[in-house]
Amino acid sequence: MSTALIQLVAILAGFAAVVVLFGPLTRWLERRSARRHAARNPAPSGRPLERVAADLRRLGRQVDLVPAGAPMARRRGLLAAYDDVLLEAAGMLGVPSSLAGCPEGRAREVERLRLVAELRRAGLRVPV
Repeated sequence: MSTALIQLVAILAGFAAVVVLFGPLTRWLERRSARRHAARNPAPSGRPLERVAADLRRLGRQVDLVPAGAPMARRRGLLAAYDDVLLEAAGMLGVPSSLAGCPEGRAREVERLRLVAELRRAGLRVPV
């Protein structure tokens, strides 16, 4: 009986030593792993894909129907919102995009069209 008690105390002491010595290291490794996982797999926006697709269709129509003579700020604001939703949809479907890094102008328009085509190819119903 006394040897079993001594073995139990020794096991508990060893466990306590491991927790005290390796606890901070374990927590650091867990935080590092969580940061790396978050960097590789961005969190979803929380919005369903159907809602994002509906916003893409709505904003695409609004961009196409900006009346002549409307302030340029309105058109730029709509295009910025459309780009944001395009990037959100691309992220949700895993479609690579360089839209965020493109300067305003023809290159950005081409990237928008390419991204819309890729989203359509991925199965999202958005107008061209």
